[in-house]
Amino acid sequence: MNPASNLVLVGPMGAGKTCVGRRVAERFGLRLVDADHEIERLAGTSINTIFEVEGEAGFRARESAVLAALLAQDGIVLSTGGGAVLDPGNRRRMRERGFVVHLVVSVEQQLARLARDRSRPLLARGDREQVLRDLSAHRAPLYAEVADLVFDTDAHDSVAAADLLARELDVRWQRATDTPASSSPAGQCELQDDEAADGQSSPRPSSPTPEFP
Repeated sequence: MNPASNLVLVGPMGAGKTCVGRRVAERFGLRLVDADHEIERLAGTSINTIFEVEGEAGFRARESAVLAALLAQDGIVLSTGGGAVLDPGNRRRMRERGFVVHLVVSVEQQLARLARDRSRPLLARGDREQVLRDLSAHRAPLYAEVADLVFDTDAHDSVAAADLLARELDVRWQRATDTPASSSPAGQCELQDDEAADGQSSPRPSSPTPEFP
């Protein structure tokens, strides 16, 4: 078991990292932090604008700095961008400072969940299905490298997924609790709240339904 005080969620766009993470954070009385939203807050602009002005390399440098600062904290649930695992330093810090959960989603489910989303630059490059398959082939081994637990979200809405994941964490996560954590309300969310770094420029208003689209 990994006795980390932080829970780190990794996985591809549409896996539910932010939405499921918000509910899991409430379940464990922890604070949810979305790394991509933190990057936007510190930069004072959107992820899309950072990509346009600085390119992906500039964004990744910002991402690594933000992840290092966040993972120096204790008692958080950290929702990471889909490409956060590309950097070896990020992967090392995740393993050292968190219990890492890889949220798995099939390409078919990604296509269904992201069907109405036209704001992600990485999905604007030709055939969406092929792009998602290429990203999966490249990143899946990196998610596996850091994961303490693998959890499949394909067959569940966000409420059921969070409940099932929390039960698994009760068994698998030997949480270090030296630092008190502040709780955060679960609220309502959609899977599109996930993955700003893969094209979601800013958080959108919460959906009235807790289910994955």
